[in-house]
Amino acid sequence: MNNHISLAMAKRSLEGLSVGDAFGELFFGISPYKTQSSQLPSGIWRWTDDTHMALSIVETLEKYGYIDQDFLAQAFARRFTQEPHRGYAGGAIHLLGQISTGGDWRELSPRLFGGGSFGNGSAMRVAPVGGYFFNDLKQAAEQSQLSAVVTHAHMEGQAGAMAVSVSAAIAANEIFPRGKDFLKEVLPYVPNSITKERIELAVQISPDDLQTAIQKLGTGNQVSCQDTVPFCLWCAAFNLDNFEQALWLTAKGLGDVDTTCAIVGGIVALSAKEIPALWLQRREPLRL
Repeated sequence: MNNHISLAMAKRSLEGLSVGDAFGELFFGISPYKTQSSQLPSGIWRWTDDTHMALSIVETLEKYGYIDQDFLAQAFARRFTQEPHRGYAGGAIHLLGQISTGGDWRELSPRLFGGGSFGNGSAMRVAPVGGYFFNDLKQAAEQSQLSAVVTHAHMEGQAGAMAVSVSAAIAANEIFPRGKDFLKEVLPYVPNSITKERIELAVQISPDDLQTAIQKLGTGNQVSCQDTVPFCLWCAAFNLDNFEQALWLTAKGLGDVDTTCAIVGGIVALSAKEIPALWLQRREPLRL
């Protein structure tokens, strides 16, 4: 594998993820149904914990060329300690706080929520793994699972990460399937789970039926992989050529809108010709 190309793909995904995160965060204050592109806020668009954790993913890939779990856990904890007010959920605050004071993620992660977390945090940060391993879907799935286990011991948390990473890997190739065929290509790499069942359901939903997608798939209101990832993949699958269109559609799902937009942005950045220059300019700078 050409590490230079792989790292460039991972960083491209990170750009899309962070722009999506910051774009989605806007819609906790304004309505995507009542706002045009020209009316978006002109100040700096702040990103959240989604991007903060993705920075640690890319840092790990840049250093090792694969997911070194111990390094990743420490990177997560270090960034959290530096900036704890990025919007981290309670489980992450508890876990990363303990890791930062010497706790072992191998013991701590499975104890979260009495059996491991299946929150969407494993999926929101992982698209750059798919970008890095774009020429090997099996590796994209395996490495994303390794990245998930550090904080998400529950299989749903791992399945969500694997689905997003493989989606990003597929999108990063010069020739890729679209729509239902895109979703079908992801499925073999996702372990049996509610997340997988809902991706299978997403295959049956028409690309112009947003309301059915919202109702049947969920848009992150439960902050779980199973009610977040299938909707994100559906939004991405039918809009792989148009970053802006994919993100507006995703935002109209509302729910956990910064996370859904981060996931879709991290995927579609790898297939679309461009990320809107103005959106990149407004997004808060990244500090790898």
